[in-house]
Amino acid sequence: MHDTHLHHEDHLESSALLKDIVIGMSDGLTVPFALAAGLSGAVDNTSVIVLAGIAEIAAGSIAMGLGGFLAGKTEQDHYNSELKREYWEVDHLPQKEREEVKDFFAGLGLSEDVQEKATTELIKDKDRWVEFMMKHELNLDKPDPKRARKSAFNIGVSYIVGGLVPLSPYFFVDEATEALKFSVVITLACLFIFGFFKSKITGVNPWSGGFKVMLIGAVAAATAFGIARLIEGK
Repeated sequence: MHDTHLHHEDHLESSALLKDIVIGMSDGLTVPFALAAGLSGAVDNTSVIVLAGIAEIAAGSIAMGLGGFLAGKTEQDHYNSELKREYWEVDHLPQKEREEVKDFFAGLGLSEDVQEKATTELIKDKDRWVEFMMKHELNLDKPDPKRARKSAFNIGVSYIVGGLVPLSPYFFVDEATEALKFSVVITLACLFIFGFFKSKITGVNPWSGGFKVMLIGAVAAATAFGIARLIEGK
């Protein structure tokens, strides 16, 4: 039983981590890529692009991390609110809650006698009773109290890692359009790989998923570059 609980917790943590990485990396690869491409269409000096890119990555990682933190806090607050309500219902509407437990066992196809015995045994412990209702009536698992902080960190770091990919050529190449060529190749390759594995995890066709993610990044960067060139009149 203890090992099953640990396995369940490990599975939830792994799923949450992957979700955070996907959120952070998807924006981290795309937004700085589009920014760098747009600036490459307007300026020739890569130092300006590097400074703007680093500023955007810093701001973006903080904003994305904060979003993850707030989402985690909202999940925790929602769970606590529902938990408080369930305790109130068990205290003030015990017969109704008891019937709901029995209905659950009935839905499993248990006999009337077994339903009654299982219900009577379960509701002896109020905490276990409430936990059962949270899980099986509301489909809510108790969230990790550290989830909000972990999510903020995971998403923020993923955004930084993703953002440095399209920006990296500008550190080594002085001419902006030349650096953009390297950035396009590196970033589109990373976007495809990212989309491939993201789709594989979610059960979507990985080749199709990889191409779609790569196409979105390419369109965003091309649009930003085209608008900058159009404004500059080049």
